[in-house]
Amino acid sequence: MLNNPASAPIDTRIDFICELAERLHSYGTTAQRLESALIAVARQLEIECDPWSNPTGMILSFRPIGGKAKDPETTRLIRLPLGENALHKLAETDRIAEEVLSGKLDVAHGHAQLQALDRPMSRMARWAQVLGFGLAAFGVACLLRLPWLDVATAAVAGLSIGLVLNIVNLKLDGLKDAEEVIAAAIATLITVVVSTWIEPLNFNTVIIAAVIVLLPGMGITNAVNELTSQHLVSGTSRLAGALTVVLKLAIGMMIITTLAKVLGMHPQVRMDRPQPLWVEGLGMITAAYSFAILFRAGARDYALVMMAAITGYLVSRLVAMSLGNVAGVFAAAFCMTLLGNYYARAFKRPGALVRLPGIIMLVPGSLSFRSVINLLQQQSTEAGTSILVDVLNVLLALIAGILLGNLMLSSRRSL
Repeated sequence: MLNNPASAPIDTRIDFICELAERLHSYGTTAQRLESALIAVARQLEIECDPWSNPTGMILSFRPIGGKAKDPETTRLIRLPLGENALHKLAETDRIAEEVLSGKLDVAHGHAQLQALDRPMSRMARWAQVLGFGLAAFGVACLLRLPWLDVATAAVAGLSIGLVLNIVNLKLDGLKDAEEVIAAAIATLITVVVSTWIEPLNFNTVIIAAVIVLLPGMGITNAVNELTSQHLVSGTSRLAGALTVVLKLAIGMMIITTLAKVLGMHPQVRMDRPQPLWVEGLGMITAAYSFAILFRAGARDYALVMMAAITGYLVSRLVAMSLGNVAGVFAAAFCMTLLGNYYARAFKRPGALVRLPGIIMLVPGSLSFRSVINLLQQQSTEAGTSILVDVLNVLLALIAGILLGNLMLSSRRSL
């Protein structure tokens, strides 16, 4: 027998909506999608909800639909850490919400199941995340068709970063705010040692491949997306946070390069990418697999996430060969947004399972980091200007593709 979710006590319904909001925020949902989802869910529970979301918290105001003007409002202030991409938990949150709204699950049990998603990562999952850092660095270095020593250096640096950050998260919470500085320092130190005493490397490119997981390309994209959706506070805050991450990575790199000069170490730099095309294919598959790990997809969704990442990259690459890089990014963002929204409608699951991995290799994080590196290394504003223009062009193409894709085919319920 199906339950009527709107028949539950109003406090129970409000608690469920607040818990749902916390889950969606924690799993990386942008402000406009989060607020739209909450409003839609609240209406089905016969509650009016006025949400206000930002990257570190929410204010939710509730009142019964059809209530009297003198009925008091209930307001909840929720303070939250920055969200992280966790596709499996996002899919589970969406499933629980669907079952509650359809009456298959009562509101109180739905609330309890949402809270159960808070269980900590297992030791195996943590080691998988460490491996994901190394695989992502290896995959991106292969995508860039770097020489094998460069690829190996990036992979070792990425694996080392994953291991150190795992230790920081488990035992050294006081260093968490400096994790980007530490990561860039580790990558730069390994690259300096190899390029000084073994063989010259594509210096900056190897470091970018090593820290690729921490680059805030998705954060920059989401920030501009929120700004174009008139979520000005959230978009501005998210953009400031993303730029701060870029600066912290650059600081970590400059600390080590400066220290190396003081110690008399002189890294040898080359600009060489002789690898055949099949290496790029290997990198594409490896990077796609690493994103399935790092985005914490469920086992059933690994193939879906990998296919989405590969499809987005191939569309971008093929269109770019004839129309240029900016057109390639636009086409890929448009196609993956359409596919994500279609998947959400057809299978009643979050479109983010397709949309997010589909555009992750298009985001301008590495370009923005490279522009800051050039600016600091050469101490000239002209050094990074051309790359900053490329960042802007890629970002605009990406946002235009996402907006047009959402306009052509909306998702079923904002996720």
